Amino acid sequence: MAMRAAATSTAASFVAPRGLRALYSSLTSGFPFNPPQTQTEKPPPAEPSTNLFVSGLSKRTTTEGLRDAFAKFGEVVHAKVVTDRVSGFSKGYGFVRYATLEEAAAGIKGMDGQFLDGWVILQSMRDQDLLLHL
Repeated sequence: MAMRAAATSTAASFVAPRGLRALYSSLTSGFPFNPPQTQTEKPPPAEPSTNLFVSGLSKRTTTEGLRDAFAKFGEVVHAKVVTDRVSGFSKGYGFVRYATLEEAAAGIKGMDGQFLDGWVILQSMRDQDLLLHL
């Protein structure tokens, strides 16, 4: 009986929060909540590259068609349309590599937002982490 009286007397003095309040209450936990201090640093800007990432391609676009379209703006060293293994159709993106940075800049300026095989294409200089398909 004495144990029950001692338990009820301590329970009466402290009522534990219930439900969602228990999850967010700092009274029940033994450690204070300190959110992590995040310092957001901007990644360094990408270095200019002769490799271009071209998106928005039609399913019918071929590597030769991509090379011919971009050859108007400079010497294309390599062009590749990424295709589906089963159907053989384009996945909608590809890569073009120019010989110089100036030609790559001219290719971006000349072809970005233009139609190729009936679709508007978008392009940008390729980051180094997109080396998956070349």
